[in-house]
Amino acid sequence: MLAIRPERLLSVWEQGARRHPIDRALLLYALAAPEQPADRLADMPIGARNAALMALRRASFGGHLASWVDCPACGERMEFALDAADLPPMPVASTDPIVVAGHRFLRPTSRHLAALVNADDPEAAARQLLRDCAESADGLPRDEAALAELLEAAEAAIEAADPWADLSLAIACPVCAHEAEASFDIASYLWEELDSHARRLLDDIHALASAYGWTEPAILALSDARRAAYLDRVRA
Repeated sequence: MLAIRPERLLSVWEQGARRHPIDRALLLYALAAPEQPADRLADMPIGARNAALMALRRASFGGHLASWVDCPACGERMEFALDAADLPPMPVASTDPIVVAGHRFLRPTSRHLAALVNADDPEAAARQLLRDCAESADGLPRDEAALAELLEAAEAAIEAADPWADLSLAIACPVCAHEAEASFDIASYLWEELDSHARRLLDDIHALASAYGWTEPAILALSDARRAAYLDRVRA
């Protein structure tokens, strides 16, 4: 996979700046998987999307991911470095249903998540996602306890079949020793990096255009090394 070219990076940044995070993730997915028809991306499994975004991230910014998380018990901020090699192996792309207790479930997709953006209750949203993913929602248990048991089993089955659908990290606070799991959202992580890179690129364009009168396309056509060399001279 090729790294994101500067002009393409700015275009995606401009398109996604005011969009919902799910739509931003799909913009990045289109960038990461140009061989996929754009109208199919929303219906691809979340795990396949996340794996493609990680491959794009490695090609563009490397496999080293610096991050942080606040301890849920004492609030201590923990900074850590994550390497892409430490994550589960990239999944084999599959849209096969997952069978749990005789019920067949589709793998969750961006379209499924988009249908729940206004949900206020996480537990109710999880139950609705279970129904939306079921090939036969009418056959699901009506008893709440039985439905909750099926939901727990379905979540475990999805995690086993596709760990990239919901990546999580085990953390231990060095201050209070509290142990917990923290979700790692590669789509949000990559977007924040792209946003930061785009803003720095715009600063570079502004500096070089002001100094030399060059156009944006001309500046973006420069290699990173040549652009940096001209910036050094402008700032000197």
